Order: sequence, then structure tokens, then C-alpha cells
Amino acid sequence: MVAIDERGYYGEFGGAYIPEMLHPNVEELRENYLNIMQSDDFQQEFRLLLKDYVGRPSPLYFAKRLSERYHTRVFLKREDLMHTGAHKINNTIGQILLAKRLNKKRIIAETGAGQHGVATATVCALMGLECIVYMGRVDMERQAPNVARMRMLGAEVRPALSGSQTLKDATNEAIRDWINNPDNTYYIIGSVVGPHPYPDLVARFQSVISEEMKIQLLEQTGSENPAAIVACVGGGSNAAGAFYHYLNAPNVRLIAVEAAGKGVYSGHSAATSVLGTKGIIHGSRTLLMQTEDGQIVEPYSISAGLDYPGIGPLHAHLIATGRAEAVSITDDEALSAAFLLARIEGIIPALETAHALAALETLRFQESDVVVVNLSGRGDKDLAAYIDHLT
Repeated sequence: MVAIDERGYYGEFGGAYIPEMLHPNVEELRENYLNIMQSDDFQQEFRLLLKDYVGRPSPLYFAKRLSERYHTRVFLKREDLMHTGAHKINNTIGQILLAKRLNKKRIIAETGAGQHGVATATVCALMGLECIVYMGRVDMERQAPNVARMRMLGAEVRPALSGSQTLKDATNEAIRDWINNPDNTYYIIGSVVGPHPYPDLVARFQSVISEEMKIQLLEQTGSENPAAIVACVGGGSNAAGAFYHYLNAPNVRLIAVEAAGKGVYSGHSAATSVLGTKGIIHGSRTLLMQTEDGQIVEPYSISAGLDYPGIGPLHAHLIATGRAEAVSITDDEALSAAFLLARIEGIIPALETAHALAALETLRFQESDVVVVNLSGRGDKDLAAYIDHLT
């Protein structure tokens, strides 16, 4: 059975490895999050916002032409249609409600592709709270539309100028901010990473994806269980949400798709499940790309949201135990998949999602199988990258 224990571990992965100054904040959250999240008033407010503000449930779309291409029944869980254009809003709605109940007035966040930053800025505007988003300078350049959206929503976007100036470095800066402002600040982490309880609470907020999926599959196919669920994994929040209610359904294949960049062994990759070893990053024990002496290896992906040297401890556990399969997809393969979906289904996916779609080229299914791809975000933010490859 896949479950988190009382210390915040999935098997040997997880925990809370944090500076002493952050211990009170993390403990406050750990001691209160389940009671708050499970209370009737929280659930009522959370569910109402998901319905009337976010636009849930997201559709489960049978992709007829994609199905014909891959000789199986492919369904797309349309998280790209949610407010702000991705699944990230599910989590930020939940965490802003937690922050309010913990009486925090200042919100910080990290972002890579910018979708989590936009979602955080959105809920801060909704609730009238101060918002500061850390983003790598490289990501700010390649995701400029999302930077503009955050600023329009009233957030301050602070560039991370160290290291590769991408998601890892933005996370480092956010943690430094939290250490310096422990009393009034709540850190909305955007993925199933970080110290316990963040991987668990983010997975719980995102589990609405698979909760809906079970109902929709039963209505459309007669069974709530698909043959497989395919989702991209950087830190892994969309995959955690898509997998959550199937973790203990062994007949459902869980397929986690990572970014191989210019090739898994090219030196320009973010394929953590292949290249990673056990270590600690951003407060949890997981798989991460590191040298023999424990220095982080800089990741690379054309996709800012997958450009991370580790994976969440839940996914590390699923892959290490064989419950989930890991697939690595290159930049070129992802780009091809994005253009294919656009041209045969009329949907432009985010580059992150394109990696999951590209995995359909290598995976093999029966014609009668039902395969769900979690379409985690829309491609507006990636048009600059797509334009460079238009033919």
C-alpha cells in the first residue's frame, strides 16, 4: 500500500530536513494542516472556489484522432482549461485557505514555467494578500508572458540570479526569504517537494484530478479504472494528482514522464529517475541529480516546469518500488508531440504536457485499453519556443 507515514516518509523518501529557524513554521503547518483541510468549513469553501472560480470539474476528453494514431483509446484530462491555464490553481486555492486560517499575511512562492507563480498571484489578489514570487532570471526571459501576468495581478517578481537561474535557484531564494521572515510569511510550494507536510498536502489538493477522473471514466467507459495514466513529472504535482486515487490500484499503470533534454546522457538533461541518486534537496530526502561529493548537477530542459534536478519523494518511492514507470523524453520529441496535438486535435499544450504526450510514441497498449494523459497546462506561455520551430 502506498501511503505517507507519521514522519512524512513514503518508504525511504521524504521527511523534513530544515534549518532550525524554520522549524516552528513547518511544525505549525504539520500539526494543523489535516485538521484544517478536513474541516467542514474548509471543504465547503475549497470546493465552492474550485467549482465557481476555477471552473472544475475539468473535462475528460476522448481524443479520437490521437486514439486512431496510437491504436488505443486516449483520453485527455483537460487541466489546461482551468482558470490560469493549468492544474496549479487547485493547490494555490487550497494553500491560500490554509494560510488565512493560520493568520499569515505575506505569501511567497517559487516558480519555473510561471504557472504556479501566476496561480499564486491570482489567489493572493483574490484574498487581498501580499505576494512575492521568486523566478530564475533565465525562466523570466523564456516565460515573459507569465511574468507580465503575475505583475498585472499585483505580485512582485524577484529574479533568482544564482546557479542556472532556473527553478532550483528560485526555490533556494524563496527558502532564504522564509528563513528571514518566519513569523508573518506563508510559503506556497508549487509541487510535491519540500519538507513534510508539503508533499502530502499538495498531493491532497491536486487529488481532485483523479477524484474527477474516476467518475468521468465510469460515465464514459463503464469502468473507473483506466489501463494507464500518463503524466509529466518535474517535481510532480500534476502527476501526483492524476495518480492519487489509483496509487493502490495495481492494475492501473502509472507512467511518469521526465525531461531528457538533449538526451539522457548528454549532460543537458533533467531525467532524475535515471541519473539521480538518493540525497536531500529543498527539505526532503529523494532522488536528485548530484555529483559523487553531493553537489547538485544543473538540470536542463526546454520546458521550464521540468527543469529541476530532483523529483518529489512520492514519485521517488513509486519509481524505486516499481509502482510507477519512468519514461524520458527529449526536447525534440516533446516539440513534435506538441505540434501533433495542435494539428490533429486543435489543442496547443504546454511544453511540460508535451513530454507526456510524446511518451505515447514509445508506450504500447491494446486497442481496447483506456489511456488517460493528464493535460496539465495550455501552451500560450510557450509560444515563443514553438514559433522558433514552426515549419
